[in-house]
Amino acid sequence: MRFAATLVFWLATTVALAVAVPAQWAQRHVVDVDGYTAIAQKAAADPALQAAMAGELATRAMALIAAHNGGRYGADGTRVQAAAAAFTAGPAFPPLFAQANRVAHDWLFTDARSGQDGNQWMVDLAPMLNDSSIRALLDGYHVPVPATLAVPLTVSVPSMSAPLRQGQLSRVAAWGPWVSIGAAAWCGFCALLTLLAARRRGKALTSLGVSALLVGAAGWAGIEVGARYVNDALGRMTGNVRDVADVMVADAEASARGWLDLTLAAGVALVVFGVLVAMVGTVLLGKRGS
Repeated sequence: MRFAATLVFWLATTVALAVAVPAQWAQRHVVDVDGYTAIAQKAAADPALQAAMAGELATRAMALIAAHNGGRYGADGTRVQAAAAAFTAGPAFPPLFAQANRVAHDWLFTDARSGQDGNQWMVDLAPMLNDSSIRALLDGYHVPVPATLAVPLTVSVPSMSAPLRQGQLSRVAAWGPWVSIGAAAWCGFCALLTLLAARRRGKALTSLGVSALLVGAAGWAGIEVGARYVNDALGRMTGNVRDVADVMVADAEASARGWLDLTLAAGVALVVFGVLVAMVGTVLLGKRGS
């Protein structure tokens, strides 16, 4: 009976840990706006992302110049690209990029408010064009920076049954903290019950370590499988926006793998500690018997 109870508690711990680890990571780095913008600001240091954003900003700046001059003459593309590249490689770019991602995050994770366009997911590039390095170039063409310059993050796909809409993930934002905290608390509670129900604490600790190893390995496999679906989602983006998204997804995957590595390391530590506890227990029992 005691063995059966221990087995049930161990299984419950394993399942709870399998929920708690991804839930905690997602809450901290995806659902939480500060965690998400932190990933965006870190990704802004990537040269590939900087090049993609420089290309996008240069394209938008040249379009503004052409529109302002009625298409009579265009801009010097080399100068515009150089100004955009200097901006994205400078210290002003990461916080502005993070702020743009904060606004995009709010569009998905907060309820739609009256007066807002909730039909398409956009990012505003006007604050970046308003940076001194790019604004000085636009001023040379007598082109004012618009108050907003919305760029769509997704394109329409006929096969999609329902496009993204504003506030679509607002319930995730509302329930995410409760799920992540609840899963972690339940995992700890079940682990404690496993230790209390087990006849031998060493073996119980080892089994908990095995749980962590299983969850870490399953998480790595899950990332590999999920990569196909992420690529399908990225396929809805085009051009420079797609390149930016590729870098951000790669950074997010690296962060998730880091959490799984910590889970695996904790599992190894528990297994080793459990073996040591079991060995010490065996030695003590042997001394008592003699």
